[in-house]
Amino acid sequence: MFIDTHGHIQFNAYKEDGDAVVKRAFDAGVAIIAPASQIDTSRRAVEYAERWNTPWLRAAIGLHPIHLEDVRVDSSEVGDQFKFRTRKEEFDRGKYEELLQSETVVAIGEIGLDYWRRPKSKVKRAEYEGRQKEAFIAQLDMAADHNLPVILHCRVAHDDMLAIVSEHPHRSKMEYPGVVHSYTGDLVQLEKFLSLGFSIGVNGLLFKLPFVEEAVKAAPLDRIVLETDAPYLTPPIPTGTRQQMEEAGQDPERNEPMNLPIIASRIAELKGLSLEEVEGVTTENAIRIFGLKGIKEGEGVDN
Repeated sequence: MFIDTHGHIQFNAYKEDGDAVVKRAFDAGVAIIAPASQIDTSRRAVEYAERWNTPWLRAAIGLHPIHLEDVRVDSSEVGDQFKFRTRKEEFDRGKYEELLQSETVVAIGEIGLDYWRRPKSKVKRAEYEGRQKEAFIAQLDMAADHNLPVILHCRVAHDDMLAIVSEHPHRSKMEYPGVVHSYTGDLVQLEKFLSLGFSIGVNGLLFKLPFVEEAVKAAPLDRIVLETDAPYLTPPIPTGTRQQMEEAGQDPERNEPMNLPIIASRIAELKGLSLEEVEGVTTENAIRIFGLKGIKEGEGVDN
């Protein structure tokens, strides 16, 4: 089996066929952790996981840094896929802790720092970064209090994130503190995250950015987990599979958790390993980090 540690199956891109997407993943041998971006997607992640009632589908809850502002996410960030406008939200710990009553929640995420849209003015930039750091630290506090790993979003902010997580008690409290999702930092930063106990998440960016290849080559396999970031970052779909998807009325440009083995195959190529070895080690990594009890025995195919 494979584990997609980052598949947003509760997002609006799957509004019409979310359960079918989950079923296709399970049929392909792919279990899913569904991270959230704000309170509504956190609730939907829990609802999906509770409705399916299987160890093969688990939820993560949290407030993504871009949802601290009202912004239009356009083609400069997501290409032609699922552009959207964020809805500004302030982190309300009480609302998120209500969701932590569900046993399906295995992590706090995705949370973190995102300086992609940082203002040019020094004053506004300081305010912008300050809001993100405050929300990030508050969610690290919550994760520490509930002994949960974190799924970290980090874009153009790796040094600031390292400064925060290295000093925060969450990291020292947790044997496996979590995952740096969609790792895009440099190799020096990679070594620092690894030294703090974090693993890295690898997705379709592996096919687009050479420095992600370098990170995959440098990171030990036992510190890598697989992810799709579905519906985004679609990896190259084989021609035959693409044709089958189109004939079935599916959009091959919309990523799905069932595509995870494509990521695993590329990691195997880069590291000179078999697909089976990458599958086995990354699955055990995810089980260890997120405490996925019973997942190997669980049946993930029936709703």
